[in-house]
Amino acid sequence: MSVQFTSPIGARLFAAPAAAPAADAAAIPQVPRQPAAPAASGSLSMAAAILCVVLVALTLRPGIVSIGPLLPAIIGEFGLSHTQAALLTAIPTLLMGLLAAPVPWLSRRFGRDRVMLAALALLTLSSLLRAFAGSVALLFVTTVGIGAGIAIAGVLIAGFVKAGFPKKVAIFMSLYATALALGSTLSAAATGSIAAWTGGWRWASGVWMVPGVLALLAWLFVTKRSVAPAGAPAGAPRYGMPFRNPTAWLIALFFACNNFVFYACISWLAPMYVEAGWTPSHAGLLLATFTLAFMAANPVFGFLSRDEDRRLPLALGAGTALAGMLAMALAPTVSPYLVVAVLAFGTGGSFTLSMTLPLDNTRHAEETGAWNAFVLLVSYTVAAAGPLAVGQLRDASGSFHSSLWLLVAVGAAMVALTPFLQPHRHRNGVAEAA
Repeated sequence: MSVQFTSPIGARLFAAPAAAPAADAAAIPQVPRQPAAPAASGSLSMAAAILCVVLVALTLRPGIVSIGPLLPAIIGEFGLSHTQAALLTAIPTLLMGLLAAPVPWLSRRFGRDRVMLAALALLTLSSLLRAFAGSVALLFVTTVGIGAGIAIAGVLIAGFVKAGFPKKVAIFMSLYATALALGSTLSAAATGSIAAWTGGWRWASGVWMVPGVLALLAWLFVTKRSVAPAGAPAGAPRYGMPFRNPTAWLIALFFACNNFVFYACISWLAPMYVEAGWTPSHAGLLLATFTLAFMAANPVFGFLSRDEDRRLPLALGAGTALAGMLAMALAPTVSPYLVVAVLAFGTGGSFTLSMTLPLDNTRHAEETGAWNAFVLLVSYTVAAAGPLAVGQLRDASGSFHSSLWLLVAVGAAMVALTPFLQPHRHRNGVAEAA
């Protein structure tokens, strides 16, 4: 599931404050550099910034991941088909793609911190209200609110890191990805047990508004310590999305395949084993194994990949994920914890490295932001089809067998794409404007 679940590519779209001209120097050579503090962080220390980033990241996946163990109960209460139930995961994933493009404009218009606070408030409130949903309509409306909050905050947090700490991106994004996976793991492991303890899905769903409250408090602290103005100055340079760049399309397709697998597993891994006779708590632990292995892959693949040409570790990650998918499709009841861990480890490694690919292919923050928006738009729009496709195949065939082979095919496509992911700057010798 993503995290799925997720993207480090927000860039300096949101970091052009008048009080810190150094942020614009990379994009506007004629502006003299100033010995200023980090552009978007002001007096915010690196340690405090890391803590705030982690607290925000922890709240960006439970609203999606916690639904997996609860789907059988929700389907039973509202009379949903598997395809309809898949929308509870597909909607947030789709919004993570569709909202990637307008978020930079919102940030320039209203200010990064105001938009971030609004996104976190929307996410927190929607998580609470979904627990009280008495109709299918309210169930899906609140899911839209959760998806919108996740999508907007995810883009902005990456921009904050790139703008405020451009030389520490690797550290921040590794911790950010780890915190995303940790939030996924906690929600996957605890949701089924909470549902069993409380006797229903509602408390188990609503409890995940608590991390949202903590994230709101963290970003209020950022807002008070930040020197960023309400919006970017007029005349700041603009880069268009790289629709004509073949490398950008290859990156987007690879990221799309990886997220397709992640969100399909986040949605249906637990329900699949519940159908096989497991209890929701037991199936939730299997889902937690998936998210834990996904998290463990982040530092490992970050260590393995020390060059901008990341094709070899990308192939290793994609190949590992494909091996796990094949094993599950051939024998889903044989060593499921081991098989799920292998699948998740490969998916997590591929996700971590995918997040760096737009940075490897660009030089300026505005250009990075344009690539980021493009990759998120394409990849998450495609990835949203993962939960839906698995649900539709389950409804049509009466089992998850064909769905597992669909994931095998997507994994094979990931492996096939890896030889073509060399940064285009390496091939051409110069950076290309998007």
